[in-house]
Amino acid sequence: MTSLITPVLPTALDPPDLAQSLAKIHTQADWIGLRYVQETTTTRSVRDGNPQVNHHDLSAGVMIEVLVNGQLGYGACNRLDPESLQRATDQAYQQALRASQWSLTPVSTAIRPAVVGEYRRLNPDSIAALGPGEINELLQKICQTLKVSDKIVQTTALMQTVATTSHWVSSNGGNIRQDFLQVITHYAATAQDGANIQQRTDNGMFARCYQAGLEVLAAELVLERAEKIGSQALELLTAAECPTTTTNLVLAPDQMMLQIHESIGHPLELDRILGDERNYAGSSFVKLSDFGQLVYGSPLLNVTFDPTVPTELASYGFDDGGVPAQREYLIKEGILLRGLGSAESQLRSGVPGVANLRACSWNRPPIDRMANLNIEPGSKSWQEIIGHIEQGIYMESNRSWSIDDYRLKFQFGCEYAREIKNGQLGQVLRNPNYRGATPNFWGNLIAVGDQSTLGIFGTPYCGKGEPNQAIRVGHASPVCAFANIEVFGGH
Repeated sequence: MTSLITPVLPTALDPPDLAQSLAKIHTQADWIGLRYVQETTTTRSVRDGNPQVNHHDLSAGVMIEVLVNGQLGYGACNRLDPESLQRATDQAYQQALRASQWSLTPVSTAIRPAVVGEYRRLNPDSIAALGPGEINELLQKICQTLKVSDKIVQTTALMQTVATTSHWVSSNGGNIRQDFLQVITHYAATAQDGANIQQRTDNGMFARCYQAGLEVLAAELVLERAEKIGSQALELLTAAECPTTTTNLVLAPDQMMLQIHESIGHPLELDRILGDERNYAGSSFVKLSDFGQLVYGSPLLNVTFDPTVPTELASYGFDDGGVPAQREYLIKEGILLRGLGSAESQLRSGVPGVANLRACSWNRPPIDRMANLNIEPGSKSWQEIIGHIEQGIYMESNRSWSIDDYRLKFQFGCEYAREIKNGQLGQVLRNPNYRGATPNFWGNLIAVGDQSTLGIFGTPYCGKGEPNQAIRVGHASPVCAFANIEVFGGH
């Protein structure tokens, strides 16, 4: 029987009555919204069988947003008494008042709809507590299972749970409550033979992150994956070096995750295209005039923004501006249709967007962010994709990445590869890398796997914004094949 491991969560706070708090605030602002966020994080990690981190963290506070003369202003506090809330409101009001003198695109209350609703993926309070010792015992078993040989010189196992409550109320009647439980795991084995060092992880660093619970922590399945990780790390020590050539490339869903993230997600963010992120996160090769006509990839490329997938990391019912979230095509049959832009960015750019105004915590104002960004499955089975390739390389699990500020030229390294020869997987290859330019790369998409090849992964640490915001993003993709791609070996 499969045993299920339940993470322990610190005791949550009683959330404030935001509607009552809002009624006590005095302001001349045209509109005001309060967003309370409480986040409880539990992190346990073990290295080489020895506990390294046993950490609880509880963060809670209120972000206050006001609209004054067509300009938004922000203030935040983690003390929820009336005096602190009033002080933060006054700061937000003065900020908006000063900024309104230089406002290029005034906004109205229409960008903050009076929506009432709730989204509760999982109730963290329903999860039975498990002691730190029992969690560490599982992580120690994972480390033991990863060590399939004395040549495995380091093993790592980590599990993190994040329980989030968000409550938003506004002066025009908005009232939204959302609750999430996210589970993040990471397992890795490092193998060494002299100067040759190889690492294999569980689909890439922190790639296995979900809005889920016990089902992703089934001990039998976890230990089975750990044994495979250790075996493949050992296998890489004697593998042939990836050749330098131009060939067909097949990417597993765990590597497609980062390919989507870096060469589709970031370049389609409207605030980046408008120049807001140029100083820190960069710009984009995409222009506002490209929407509706740019051929972004082959006709097989269909990309959706979909915060409705139940288990995916960045699913939600409403964005942090109160806009209901729904599935939208960003790219359909290779043509770029809409951007990753919130109501404000849509107003500024004149380009259709999505409900993606998101903040990483209570002390950050929301900005345009990715959420779940997915490639829609095609019609090819795994065997049909591989079977039609005479010569090529199959790669899994991201190891390294580099992409320019315009999200145009990129280079990615993977952990594990196999040669494809005459429609069959062949020898294992180590240190595989590939490079390309975004529109040309996606234009060379020649096959998209069906639903049976789909994998759901993500990243909990997508950085953007000044001050920085590290936010959680989900990506789903089938196996995909590309023609005429430069691949090469080396670290």
